[in-house]
Amino acid sequence: MSTTDSSFEMELVPARGQTPPLPAPAEPAPGESGEFGSLRLRFWLDGEVLSCACPDCKSPMSIRLWLMTADCWRCGASIELTEEEEREAKRLLAQRGLSAEILPAALEAARASPPPTAPQPRPRPARIVPAAIVPVAPPAPPARQLAAARPGPVRARIEAIEREGAVKVWFRDSLGFLIAWIASAVIHMALLILLAFVLFQPLQDKERPLTLSVRISDRISEGGFEDEPELDPLNFDDPGAMRLDDLAKPEPAGPEAGFGVPFELGALPGLEPAPYPLGALEGSGGKSPFAGRSPESRTRIALREGATTASEAAVTRGLEWLARHQNANGSWSLHAFNQHPDCRGKCRSTGVMSDTAGTALALLPFLGAGETHLKGRYKESVQKGLDWLVSAQSANGDLQGPGFGRMYAHGQAAIVLCEAFALTRDEKLRKPAQLALDFIVKAQHSEGGWRYAPRQQGDTSVVGWQLMALRSGQMAYLNVPEKVIDAAKQYLDMAQCDYTGSQYAYMPGHGPSHVMTAEALLCRQYTGWPANHVGLTTGCDWLLKEHSPNKGSGDVYYYYYATQVMHHIGGERWKKWNDEMRDLIVKSQSTEGHEAGSWDPRGGHSGSGGRLYQTALSICILEVYYRHMPLYRTVAAE
Repeated sequence: MSTTDSSFEMELVPARGQTPPLPAPAEPAPGESGEFGSLRLRFWLDGEVLSCACPDCKSPMSIRLWLMTADCWRCGASIELTEEEEREAKRLLAQRGLSAEILPAALEAARASPPPTAPQPRPRPARIVPAAIVPVAPPAPPARQLAAARPGPVRARIEAIEREGAVKVWFRDSLGFLIAWIASAVIHMALLILLAFVLFQPLQDKERPLTLSVRISDRISEGGFEDEPELDPLNFDDPGAMRLDDLAKPEPAGPEAGFGVPFELGALPGLEPAPYPLGALEGSGGKSPFAGRSPESRTRIALREGATTASEAAVTRGLEWLARHQNANGSWSLHAFNQHPDCRGKCRSTGVMSDTAGTALALLPFLGAGETHLKGRYKESVQKGLDWLVSAQSANGDLQGPGFGRMYAHGQAAIVLCEAFALTRDEKLRKPAQLALDFIVKAQHSEGGWRYAPRQQGDTSVVGWQLMALRSGQMAYLNVPEKVIDAAKQYLDMAQCDYTGSQYAYMPGHGPSHVMTAEALLCRQYTGWPANHVGLTTGCDWLLKEHSPNKGSGDVYYYYYATQVMHHIGGERWKKWNDEMRDLIVKSQSTEGHEAGSWDPRGGHSGSGGRLYQTALSICILEVYYRHMPLYRTVAAE
């Protein structure tokens, strides 16, 4: 019998952290033990596995019957059975009633194949427990063992070093890795060159920040448009709306490159980056729903979503008008905004009495433009407005206030407090915002809706504002019970007028209304409907076909909700809606006198809300590009 080194190892299964034990062979059974020659070997049958002890370290080894070989799991030694040992193996198998008919053919095939020159894979055998010690044929003389030896990788390397020398062996081995080293170096060098190209690309090759002026003039000075650094929100000379992507091509810097340079689009005068990283909150595409309001993001998002120079200038004029009509105590009044000392009745079209609704509606477009009480040109106006809302809140969170549409007013005020907290993370606003949400939860009707007073049977118009407030609370990481959202979904199910949910009524059992359909579809989007939901797509197509902006209804309440629905769904529906809606709102802005920058109330319930209501919602419509990130698609917000 010959012994040789081999990389094939038998592996026992030891307990974790312990050295595998060496099982002591049992005493040989009668007639199954023997001693042959000068070398004593112990063989036994472990069930149907023929095993023997390693001639070097005496560890147990399993004999592979199809090759008549065995490998030691401990020292790596390999043995090949002699012809006498093969016959002994057949005899032992026959004693146990096992068949050995397959052995001759397998042995002949094994002998015909050349000896392996590379290490063989190491299978994981079962745990070896010797059953009995049996006699085997005497081992081959030492000379025959050496003749049949097949050196393992370690012994082969040692012999190679003895024959050729260590330097030559090391050089040959290192040459095998040279190709991999060269390939790795080439790949890393290419990546470094690409990274350097991206990071250090010349500044002039990048997209130039677009600048706007609140004063738009068509007068041309030598070399381009004249530079008008003075802010004049009452000047409405309009050269025509231009899409931002038409203006965003690389051009020489300077006043001639745009309509004046008082401020960048998305960065109103004095507006600094928000103190809280807006992109850190959850939202579509991994971004915050409010990420577009950041001055750093607003330009790019407005560029991609369909804003124009005229629409952004109209937003700036509208904010200026609102700021000039704020009451001394920080509130805004739907019914008395024209009593401001700067106005003294110069503005027409007052509305119903509700300072809570007036203050909340006026603050929404400021927050939509990224203006907060901590940063921005209008931070003092926003601070005074928030202070007034918090001071008007009851201990139980009630913000209804006196006057008309009390739950309307509460829902709008709750949205403002939640958005202001989400944008700034000012802890002073956490409790008022949470209390406002808690009041909405307690005011819900048993069927899931809300109406003019707490716990009244719901109507879709009031439900929309309350659901938007709850959604704003979720965006701000405030506590909103899921059961309240589920109950609101049940109300929407009752208010839908067809089985798909494409049209909705003012109250369950009534006929469909395009105004309520737009509001309900926005609620459906925020409560989980996917973009391809048949009710959503069918409803949007109905609104576009039968109630598009060019149909002339003029209802700003309908436009406010429908514009958000179309922006979220995107695609051709959004493009068609936006091209009509944007220009209609811009062209209807007042341009003369003290009313310049505001909007005349027209259509729907605008007469009840008055000029301040119409102005606030019109600005929000023009801020739709960045006020909320779209739900079903990702917009880069850098």
